[in-house]
Amino acid sequence: MTPHRPEHWAADAGARDVVRLDIPADAARDRTFEIDVRLAVRTARADATHAMQVRVDGALEWSRSVPTHPGGDSLDLRLRRTVARGRPLRLAATCALRGAVRVSLSIVADEVPDD
Repeated sequence: MTPHRPEHWAADAGARDVVRLDIPADAARDRTFEIDVRLAVRTARADATHAMQVRVDGALEWSRSVPTHPGGDSLDLRLRRTVARGRPLRLAATCALRGAVRVSLSIVADEVPDD
């Protein structure tokens, strides 16, 4: 078996309120990924709130809506997914803001190396 370098995938929303990361299938092996999803915001007014939803393969995985701390705040999700051989992994995160300004919305997925 040929050794491989662990995969690294990343996506940033840019100016949008949604970010998508599609990791293509690997026909030869199962893979496990550590996934980090992060929304960073700054406060635009005292009663600001921010929210994030994360979907994995189209299914809602996680959803939160919280008051935004003065100055700036974030919502972060870290999860692990094992992807079967021949299957892709589709990740999406969306955000909703009230009285806050999005600084960034991103997804990073790093393959966990085989032991």
